[in-house]
Amino acid sequence: MDQLASQHQRSERWIRTQLKQVVPSQPQNPPQPVVVVADMTFDRRTFGVCVLRSPHLKKNLVWRVSERETSVVYQECLQALQQQGFTVQAVVVDGRAAHFQVFRGIPIQMCHFHQIAILTRYLTTRPHLSAGKELRSLGFTLTHTTEVIFQQQLWEWHQRWETFLKEKTYTPETKHWFYTHRRIRGAYRSLMVHLPYLFTYQRFPELMIPNTTNSLDGTFSNVKTLLRIHRGLNRETKAKLIGEILSK
Repeated sequence: MDQLASQHQRSERWIRTQLKQVVPSQPQNPPQPVVVVADMTFDRRTFGVCVLRSPHLKKNLVWRVSERETSVVYQECLQALQQQGFTVQAVVVDGRAAHFQVFRGIPIQMCHFHQIAILTRYLTTRPHLSAGKELRSLGFTLTHTTEVIFQQQLWEWHQRWETFLKEKTYTPETKHWFYTHRRIRGAYRSLMVHLPYLFTYQRFPELMIPNTTNSLDGTFSNVKTLLRIHRGLNRETKAKLIGEILSK
């Protein structure tokens, strides 16, 4: 803010007044069938923006500012897009539960990058146990395999380690049993939950669906960089700045 004041030789109060009067420009895109990437990013914990972007048009189509990532904000974005006359042919997401609820009935592609990140969160980058090593290696084949092959290999992995996964440990302190290899079970469960969505892009080759959310990740990186430069903005002004960035 002080940089703008110095540049225009005005007070910070005058700069803030001018910013309040700005009406963010709205993107003008002709309604058409689109594949969209849907995701949300946050500047700190209480200020986020949800965006639906067309990777083929290289345009951000709609966005909403929100304090939390809920199904409501995604529903608002989807409805706004549909009200503009767009038809969503498919959507690429990072796997949050809200996505599968809101976009039910639309072909959904789970981002391969985020799926691998989920596996890493459970297994770490260097699993110690053979079951974890094999499952992590299998996860890294996602980007260059087919649905049939991946399903078969995942089934074979589970057959090999089924007894291992059922092992339980007893804790005398709590007098409870728990699964010994909970993190490996969690990694496997994430693959099973997302399996119907990991190869959507192969089932609809004519739509040229991306298998990652990279298109939107780059946009979010740009937004965060500019927000860091313009620190100290209030919520209203920050929302306007984001609107200007996303409309370009």
